[in-house]
Amino acid sequence: MKRKTAKEILTESFQELAAQKSIDKITIQEIVDNCGYSPATFYRNFKDKYDLIAWEHTGAVAEIVDRVGEGDYLWTQTLYDGARMYYENKDYLVNLLKHTSGHDYFMRYMVRINCAALEKYILSVNGHRELTHEEMMCVKIYCLGLVGLACEWIMDRIDTTVEEIAKIYEQSIPEPLKKYLL
Repeated sequence: MKRKTAKEILTESFQELAAQKSIDKITIQEIVDNCGYSPATFYRNFKDKYDLIAWEHTGAVAEIVDRVGEGDYLWTQTLYDGARMYYENKDYLVNLLKHTSGHDYFMRYMVRINCAALEKYILSVNGHRELTHEEMMCVKIYCLGLVGLACEWIMDRIDTTVEEIAKIYEQSIPEPLKKYLL
């Protein structure tokens, strides 16, 4: 039986609170009170609530990307599962994007996390050959576009389905990366 870590419990506590109120109004004290931990435990695991949010997002992205290559699980399935994850967590993400002073920080962090995940995947596919400068630039621009589009979609500025947005993600893969991703 796998026991939950303090990080996982603190994250669940934060998400419970985020379902009830604006993220910018949630305090560390409320997070720890909600799960029975102390502020010291929180600060042993996270530097602030934005660090907690970033840790949670990193884990969610890694969980999806790490499945690529298992059986018939391809990059296109990763795009769909990522879009579905965003859709299923839409209320939480809208709260995050609308009600945090760390909005820009979170956006940049999402781009960094997605770039790292994509680079890791490409390295596993290409035999761990270092990506060229052009390939790295394509990874960055692709991830900037994915995150930007996802945020627009989450905020209801784009009306589309999970399937349609995943298809757009796939069609937007830069040419130099297609040999690794398709």
